Amino acid sequence: MSTQPLMTDRPAPDPRPATPAHRVPKGSRPSRSSRSSRVAALIPQLFLVPWALVVAVPLVWMLMSSLKTNVEIYNSPFGPPSELRVGVYVDAWTESNISAFFLNTVVVVAGGVGLTMLLAVMTAYVMAKYPFRGSRALYYLYLAGMTFPVFLAIVPLVKIVQSLGLFATPVGLILVYAAFSLPFSVFFLTAFFRSLPEELSEAAFIDGAGHFWVFFRIMLPLARPGLISIAVFNFLGQWNQYLIPVVLNPQQDEERSNYVLSQGLAALALGENYETSPTSMAQLFAGLLISMVPVLIVYILFQRQVQQGLTAGALK
Repeated sequence: MSTQPLMTDRPAPDPRPATPAHRVPKGSRPSRSSRSSRVAALIPQLFLVPWALVVAVPLVWMLMSSLKTNVEIYNSPFGPPSELRVGVYVDAWTESNISAFFLNTVVVVAGGVGLTMLLAVMTAYVMAKYPFRGSRALYYLYLAGMTFPVFLAIVPLVKIVQSLGLFATPVGLILVYAAFSLPFSVFFLTAFFRSLPEELSEAAFIDGAGHFWVFFRIMLPLARPGLISIAVFNFLGQWNQYLIPVVLNPQQDEERSNYVLSQGLAALALGENYETSPTSMAQLFAGLLISMVPVLIVYILFQRQVQQGLTAGALK
């Protein structure tokens, strides 16, 4: 008989390759591609730092200047104020007539944004869900309105507003604001309504709902992100409007009580006899900051809805 040991008696060889103790497994070491992707993701964030400085430094400078006297602004424009003169904001609100400018702007912008949204929502919904003969031509006409610069229409615009008896009135500004904001609003909302599912409205029609019920109870809630986005864009554009008020809303009295904020601040900055008090320049900076407060509030409150609206429109 053979004395050689059987194969089953031998220990099975270890199929795993011998790994030195000092060698790190390949999976636990970050790859070169992952490191390069992290660096590529860090580069845009590095550009945000100088951009934040560009935005924040002027705001801080305006805040410091609003607490100084005229002498301090001229002698030390970038230095801190000697004391906190919070009463400058009260003087700007009352003496510089910022309160009247602010109220006029709120009335005009609220009316302009409201009228724009009312007309744009109904027009965009019909063009998106109920195409008719000539709807495509009308849609392209709205697109053409987006490319038409406002300064080319100044002369005929003045003639039309004067013939309607709305020259130097808030109603005239509201109508013109809405007219120039309508093309982009219709373009944006038409694309948004087209992206909404048809199954919901069809199911509502089968259940006996009417067109108005479907529009107000189904389509408008679904289009809420788009509505908020376009409303915020219209608010920012109309709040900062300067050319249209200058042409259609001239001075009516010595206090300029009919001016909006952009006109009033420009008049304060360019007035020949503006320095009527030791803090008159500070009142101008205070007025600028007051005019920025509504814009910041709107952005802080609706920034998430605006992002959702833009993202939803892009994905759909």
